[in-house]
Amino acid sequence: MPAAGGAVTMGVDSLKEVSTMRPRVRKTIVVIHVISSVALLGEVWALTVLNTAAALTEDAGLAHAAYGLMPALVFAGGIPLSLVALATGVLLGLTSRWGVFRHLWVAAKLVLLVAVVCLGMFLFDPEGMAAATAGGQAADDARQWSQAAVPATQALLLVTATALSIFKPRHKLRRTLTPAVTAAQ
Repeated sequence: MPAAGGAVTMGVDSLKEVSTMRPRVRKTIVVIHVISSVALLGEVWALTVLNTAAALTEDAGLAHAAYGLMPALVFAGGIPLSLVALATGVLLGLTSRWGVFRHLWVAAKLVLLVAVVCLGMFLFDPEGMAAATAGGQAADDARQWSQAAVPATQALLLVTATALSIFKPRHKLRRTLTPAVTAAQ
């Protein structure tokens, strides 16, 4: 829809009229979002501790056991918690004055959570580490520490997202798009 000066609006304000929630429903979704986000932070912290313990120990059996436990944490905790945090965060953004792409801090939280998910999907390999340490073999130190760095980075990203939620920097994203070529030419 054209706006003053030939700009095209993104229609963000129309969501305010369509997508409002009752306060009790909204608070319930906020509680679910906070719990899943905090639990996800705890899960990646546990993975960081297990990875660090596996990398530091001289006991190959202990390292293998630690790596063998990690997939259970990922599939029972990390994946469902990250999906719940993502879904509830987007839902809250779509139904609140903050928007999903209206304020920089909300968009940054979305990017941070997607980065956490992508790190886990593409770089974290506890099954491979368990296979590498099977039979009492020691895994390569560089590989062990790179695996420890993945959940540590995820934890840092989640702490950053938490800080953004609390401090809510006031920067807004642009709400209009200007056409590359105006129709007047």
